[in-house]
Amino acid sequence: MSPSTAALNRRHAGRLLGALVALGARDAVLSPGSRNTPLVLAMEALARGGADLTLTDVLDERAAAFFALGLARRSGRPVILSCTSGSAGAHYLPALTEASASGVPLIVLTADRPAELLGVGAPQTLDQTRLFGPFVRMFLDLSEPAEDRDGPGIEHAAARAWDAAFGANPGPVHLNLPFREPLWDPATGAEDAPALGALPSAGAAGAGAA
Repeated sequence: MSPSTAALNRRHAGRLLGALVALGARDAVLSPGSRNTPLVLAMEALARGGADLTLTDVLDERAAAFFALGLARRSGRPVILSCTSGSAGAHYLPALTEASASGVPLIVLTADRPAELLGVGAPQTLDQTRLFGPFVRMFLDLSEPAEDRDGPGIEHAAARAWDAAFGANPGPVHLNLPFREPLWDPATGAEDAPALGALPSAGAAGAGAA
């Protein structure tokens, strides 16, 4: 039986976040919304599964971004920052301009709607391509989860993001992740945390993103 859309979303998010934790991410700041539900659930599963990952919920995206900036400045390592689709990510911009100017590493994960819902008046939707302009070191627009895209691309995307955020010219990076509904299947219950073995180390990024 093919996995459900909700299961594909959860697995896709879990692989990306599992890779970032394996690379060294220790803090994540979440502004929970509808579209980033797969990312929130994957982070919670990792934390429950024993990953060394501290989660902080900050509903206001502007405040969340500045909180993440402070964490990253204090720790010296990239902090994961995640929000839902639409205008939510735009509230990150003031903190990202400061992070860019100060060389503070942040890994921004914006959830998005699938391509057919862009430009047709769907709610909570805008063009999130290069939303943060020159204030990020790298932008990746990832493919939506699909059963036939189960190769190492998502882990390579994580490694590329880590290298860009934490490299010779540190600063924020932006990964945009489209998710198709249903975003969550309550009947499945909580899944186990993704396995952290066999994930790429920083510097091992391949050429392709998922």
